[in-house]
Amino acid sequence: MTNTGPENKRKLQREPAEIAFREELERLAASDTGPVPPGWRLSPRSVEAFILGDESKGIERKFVAERSMVSRIIVSLCTNRGCLLVGEPGTAKSWLSELLTAAISSDSTLTLQGGAVTNVGQLLYSWNESILSAKGPCLSALVPSPLLRGMMEGRLVRFEEIARCPQSLQDALLSVLSDRVVVIPELSGEDGVIFSREGFNLIGTSNSLDEGIFRMSAALKRRLGFEEIRPIRNLEDEMEVVVRETRRANLASGISIELDPGVLEVLVTMFHELRNGQTLDGRSTDRLAGAVLSTAEAVAVAHAASLNAWYYGGGHGGLTVDVLMNHLVGTALKDEPQDRRRLKHYFETIVSSRSGQNWQRAWALRSLIN
Repeated sequence: MTNTGPENKRKLQREPAEIAFREELERLAASDTGPVPPGWRLSPRSVEAFILGDESKGIERKFVAERSMVSRIIVSLCTNRGCLLVGEPGTAKSWLSELLTAAISSDSTLTLQGGAVTNVGQLLYSWNESILSAKGPCLSALVPSPLLRGMMEGRLVRFEEIARCPQSLQDALLSVLSDRVVVIPELSGEDGVIFSREGFNLIGTSNSLDEGIFRMSAALKRRLGFEEIRPIRNLEDEMEVVVRETRRANLASGISIELDPGVLEVLVTMFHELRNGQTLDGRSTDRLAGAVLSTAEAVAVAHAASLNAWYYGGGHGGLTVDVLMNHLVGTALKDEPQDRRRLKHYFETIVSSRSGQNWQRAWALRSLIN
């Protein structure tokens, strides 16, 4: 039975970058005067502008990083080498790869998850069993993976957590990255050899703190350019990201709530200091061992607190320190027993001495840590 009810017309919970920023991409394409690499939609300069922003063209900044690093990544994808983004969890490696594929190929959905790829069918291709039994091995029975589709269509492919992929399947990537070809033994003649089209390349990500049980082979490393994606260093830049992304998440959830910058500053400052092990004025403090206090986590906490304030506060008022602290503590204290002591020490030595209504209210709520 076909479902034609109103739930079939519900909005997407999360739009891919090429849909969410369609107007910006169209505007950049219309005004693009730079040289465009074969198979790309935009020139490297326009791809960079899409990611880092361009006020003169009304393009918002979507990622905080040094321009030189973003330029290196874009140039790497112009070559026949892939690119690997390495960094701690929550540094927006996946977001950067999504932005790049949206700008370069207009499609960020060709994605493989390393931990879920366990056989060659998931990596390269499988078969439609009904067509295979009726016609035997043929192109119409072939079910290409996102990687093979990227080769055939000349698009950029994302490979998330590539180091979690088994060694044998990592080795299967070598011919794709070196020779740009996949041989399908079941098919004869030209049908059995798939050559990559202009525009194809691979952009991978890897978690530097939890690589999984597999190590990346030296041969695969040689075929990828490496770039380390680091946490945002500047507090003002991090605040800008958290405010912008929290508003976007709230809008997607259908709520409209006031975001007090002073309240969010408490959240971002705490995450920033506990992540770095140093306060803004240079004093040493404990780092939490069991929690990833990334910018992405800060956005998640701010969004959850906004939803709490909206649904349990009747939609009145705005985001408060009281609501925020309940969600912040739950995120900071996970499965590391000593982190509770470290967080208490941070409150006693740092938070207690800070002036301002929001900081004093956070100090008053320290009992939540017990």
